[in-house]
Amino acid sequence: MNTLQHSVVHRLPHSYRKGTASGRSGNEAVMLSINAAEDDLTGLCLLSHQGEQAWEVMTFIKEALAEIQLECCVVEWEGQPCLFVARHDEPAATCRLKNFGVCIAETFRHRSA
Repeated sequence: MNTLQHSVVHRLPHSYRKGTASGRSGNEAVMLSINAAEDDLTGLCLLSHQGEQAWEVMTFIKEALAEIQLECCVVEWEGQPCLFVARHDEPAATCRLKNFGVCIAETFRHRSA
């Protein structure tokens, strides 16, 4: 799992749901424009890798999460592989990834004085 060290993932800003099958994995995520629900998915995309290497890293990430029985899927989103986990599993997923040396990029919001 040394491949995961020095990887950086970023949380996608929207909520998602499972859609119809397509792409490499046979899964699809559909972006929602409504308020978040309990069964929504959270998406994580790689900032540190591109192309085929990104797919390999996402496969390692999926396997790391499967070891703790966390259900997830990797699908193509805007041309890149993205990992989708249940919204309620996001804290466990990010904790597991941090234990493997994966950095989680956070969105900072500027507050005006």
